[in-house]
Amino acid sequence: MTSSSNAAESIPAFRRFSFSLRDAGTLIGLIVIMAVFAALVPGFLSERNLVNILQQSSINACLALGMTLVIISGGIDLSVGPMAAISAVITATLLLAGTPIPLAILAGLGVGIVCGFINGALVAYVGLQPFIVTLGTLSTYRAIALIYTGGNPVLGIPSGLRSLFNGNLFGVPTPVIIVAVVAIAAWILLKKTPIGEYLMAVGGNEEAAYVAGVPIARTKITAYVISGGLAALASLILIGRLGAAEPILGNLWELDAIAAAAIGGASLMGGKGSILGTILGAIILGAMRNGLTLMNVQAFYQLLATGLIILAAMIIDRATRGRG
Repeated sequence: MTSSSNAAESIPAFRRFSFSLRDAGTLIGLIVIMAVFAALVPGFLSERNLVNILQQSSINACLALGMTLVIISGGIDLSVGPMAAISAVITATLLLAGTPIPLAILAGLGVGIVCGFINGALVAYVGLQPFIVTLGTLSTYRAIALIYTGGNPVLGIPSGLRSLFNGNLFGVPTPVIIVAVVAIAAWILLKKTPIGEYLMAVGGNEEAAYVAGVPIARTKITAYVISGGLAALASLILIGRLGAAEPILGNLWELDAIAAAAIGGASLMGGKGSILGTILGAIILGAMRNGLTLMNVQAFYQLLATGLIILAAMIIDRATRGRG
């Protein structure tokens, strides 16, 4: 048996298969928030509004799933919004040039993957800090999107792509189905494959993982590549809904993605995170914003609430780690 296999088997079985107490706490938090808004806002729990919350949460959930894997590996990705913007404008311009929809979609996803690979390579091979790398690429990727379009939106997305990413299947919005499939795939990756256990090992203790034979560089790059690909997918969902791609698309998306992951139990110290918790975290943010919007609360108060939630999640994580 190889040392890599030993490192993978070192992850306790209960961490791979159990519904954690933190996930239960996140679920309780969601129930409390839903109950509060149900009492304050008539019709909040109507089927139409609940479906609307899930649809509104889908983009952030898609981003946050990739962010969760990066955070588990001990990194951070501040460039998800600009990566989404580049993917969106390139996909849109290809579509307007007559490129077949499947090829344009693959090109957009490929752009996100390449951007993610660049982030991962700078972290894994050059040895730069993830915060610094993605802070730099945040500005770089945003500038590329603006230069590519001349700062103008790309209008006239074909109806074929819009129906693909903004339709319904058996009454369920397509974005919700897409994110559900992505979440299942991410859960399988994290819990049932060696790469998922490598992510946990690298984020938990990189030196020990190296000694155990875990492929550190490949593991980190994989996390950033997935994050880039999911950022591109999120941009496709958005342009399918809006019918246009803007180079300023994705502003502050990184804040929402980090918030959803943190609410769901991901630790910014690395080595800990939950796919189910991240999905619940994204729904919490979506429900909170939906309820506040229905109550006519101004947007900057919603931004304040998001920041406070991140701080609260970090305090809870610190307290629980201190006891662990």
